[in-house]
Amino acid sequence: MNPRRIFADLKVVVRSYLRNPVALFFSLIFPIILIALFGTIFSAGGSGAVPLAVENLDHNSPTSVAFLAALNNTSLVKVTLVNYPVASFSSQLGDNGYSVGLLIPAGFQANYTNRTPVDLTLFTNPENGAAAGQAEGAVSGIANGFNLRAVCGGGSCAPVIQVPPSKNIGSQVYTYIDYLIPGLIGFSILTSPMFSMVDIASSYRKEGIFRELSLTPLTKSEWLLSRISWYVVLTFITAAIMIGAGVGLFGAHVEITLGLVPYLIVGPFLFVALGMLAGTVARTPESAALIGNIITFPMMFLSGTFFAVSMFPSGLQVVAHVLPLYYVIDGMDQVMLFSNTTRALFDVGVVAILAVIVFALAVRFFQWRDVE
Repeated sequence: MNPRRIFADLKVVVRSYLRNPVALFFSLIFPIILIALFGTIFSAGGSGAVPLAVENLDHNSPTSVAFLAALNNTSLVKVTLVNYPVASFSSQLGDNGYSVGLLIPAGFQANYTNRTPVDLTLFTNPENGAAAGQAEGAVSGIANGFNLRAVCGGGSCAPVIQVPPSKNIGSQVYTYIDYLIPGLIGFSILTSPMFSMVDIASSYRKEGIFRELSLTPLTKSEWLLSRISWYVVLTFITAAIMIGAGVGLFGAHVEITLGLVPYLIVGPFLFVALGMLAGTVARTPESAALIGNIITFPMMFLSGTFFAVSMFPSGLQVVAHVLPLYYVIDGMDQVMLFSNTTRALFDVGVVAILAVIVFALAVRFFQWRDVE
């Protein structure tokens, strides 16, 4: 072995690596992004108060008010009184972004005074285990404290306030996989069109393919619409595979309705156009891939793909509501889990408006003959 040749080749490897923005991004920048995102999410998850929606059916009796005050003073939960229909309390929690909720039954004070067992009903989101555990600990702890203060006629008595196992937000049958399926469909709606179109936009320009297309009757809008049509078809296939696998392998309980269709159309429409717009700005395939990653990765982790947005710190929740993918995933949650037509229509409206705007910008800045 000749050390000089090894060193000479090593210099070539290092030089080529340093000239590759994509390699630098995944090796140096992406790990920092992951640590920052997950560190921010999970470090705040255990230290901040979890928003707890409470329906007090005991008409704000002194005992129930004292119980909620003690619960709020734990700093583990932040009590917010709500007035949702009892029959749809579970789904209303999901509609309004709560990960935990509590029902205090009518007669709570009377039962406590008479030492008659009374159940508190706690609702948690399987997708947000940290918030669920924090709320369950707080409610059980305060219930135990009240039970110790109960007057039992001089002898020991059974617990008066009881906290049965929590119920799931949305439905009793829902599990984490049910919440994950809409997120993964949204993930595929984002990544496949974005990465492909960013690469196509830059490589086609560099190789002169766009110049050749400019000599044909095909217009820019027609070319983009053909790509959108393909990714819409691909999205339907991918969604069917994910839903089928979720139901067949894991027993997922998701509602398949026509309300899902608009998201499988306007979602690819938006991200094909966004990928094309990002690729148009880039001058080389390497810089195009870097731009695509910068746009895509925050949306992957901050739009509710893998974790409930409600578990994020308030600052990250604001960021999540700015990201287009959030409305795609949230809308699919509403039609597949909560049957909330009003919010689903709002979400699809936001995505549709963004899709039209981004498509117009992509057509405006995309030039057939813009070659190096």
